[in-house]
Amino acid sequence: MSERIKLADELHRKGYSCSQSVAVACADMVDVPKEFLFKATEGFGFGMGTMDGVCGALTGGLLIAGLKNSTGNLVTPKSKAATMKISKAMMNSFREKCGAIICRELKGVDSGKMICSCPECIMHGVEVVEENLK
Repeated sequence: MSERIKLADELHRKGYSCSQSVAVACADMVDVPKEFLFKATEGFGFGMGTMDGVCGALTGGLLIAGLKNSTGNLVTPKSKAATMKISKAMMNSFREKCGAIICRELKGVDSGKMICSCPECIMHGVEVVEENLK
């Protein structure tokens, strides 16, 4: 288990959302203050706040992917395709590890059967960041 996974788990137990836990635990990979990552991902937790959206652990990771890969060039944006490729790989990997990417499906809201707990989603969220953003 990586140090980032351990940190993300600690942060979640402190009250961080799944999204905040993954993004802040991966802060060392991007040149962005932890406080910014915490604020930027606050609305992504709990499946975009409704359980109907993509799992917060994954969205936190996708935010890190954009921050890590984007050129940030506002005049001539040329990194979008490469970042989307990374995002797709992360989503596919997360789906493989967790069984779904939508929060309510992961938590079994409609089926009554949880397929992946929040701590597991957070662990896999950090894993897909580490695997795809070496």
